[in-house]
Amino acid sequence: MDKLIGRNSEIRTLNDALTSEVSELVVVYGRRRIGKTFLVNHTYKSHIKFELTGIHNSTLKSQLENFHLRLSLKYKKAELPSSWIRAFHELALYIDKIRSNKKKVIFIDEFPWLDTRRSKFLPAFENFWNSYAAKRNDLVIVICGSAASYMVNKIIKSKGGLHNRLTKRIHLRPFTLQDTEKLLRYNKVNLTRYDILQVYMTLGGIPHYLSKIETGESVPQLIDRLLFAEHGFLRNEFDNVFASIFDTYDNHDELVIILASVRMGLTRNKILAKTKLNSGGTLTRTLNELEESGFIENYTPYLGKKKLTLQTD
Repeated sequence: MDKLIGRNSEIRTLNDALTSEVSELVVVYGRRRIGKTFLVNHTYKSHIKFELTGIHNSTLKSQLENFHLRLSLKYKKAELPSSWIRAFHELALYIDKIRSNKKKVIFIDEFPWLDTRRSKFLPAFENFWNSYAAKRNDLVIVICGSAASYMVNKIIKSKGGLHNRLTKRIHLRPFTLQDTEKLLRYNKVNLTRYDILQVYMTLGGIPHYLSKIETGESVPQLIDRLLFAEHGFLRNEFDNVFASIFDTYDNHDELVIILASVRMGLTRNKILAKTKLNSGGTLTRTLNELEESGFIENYTPYLGKKKLTLQTD
């Protein structure tokens, strides 16, 4: 897919950052496969001056080497940094060399993966924003991540150097049914609207999953190929997605399976009765992380207590 379907409000937010008279710190988050990277790259394709993607489960040394390699493509004098403080200093030197009055976009993708244990990445980034970027008026710093709990707790609700520093926030959610139809039509997948509804109920509005549907397949055929075939693309997706978002996910796994076993959701007390989780911080944190990551949602029935259910749109 090379066309951006939907996402009108998100595009407006990103474009507003380009036209403002101050530097902007934009956070984009949402579950994996939802289209965060595609959205930023498509909207800012002619404005991105530096792009870095964190490496999952990598060492500080490897992350810094990756940073250096990426920056060297733009700035030949860049030195291999020994720390993230030095890395962001090198980035600042490169930005200073850019001769343009237009907004310059710095895009850091999979931001949580860079914040490895004892790396001191987050304090270094906070210092870069507060002491350098925020004092200019020509930067858009975009930080993006799939680990929604990290993005919310350590960035959006930061009590440290990023407290009240974010200027724009985008929580990217699955496609609506209407946008799902638009994507399938664009990809020349000619299904009836009833078939599209069945696809939507099976795969949800996840653009990457929808892009795997092939022209000419019936709904049973595509479901069998993607979910049940020996090498089906989605056969092991559940574990792959959870492993990339949560450091440990046994509790998350258990809660999703429990919620998937009922049609109308469960109250917190009923969830507690079906698990061995502590009723305090562990359950609350796990539920919050699943909700922020887009796997479950809570709602209050017309009559009754608040319930949690699987997110299906």
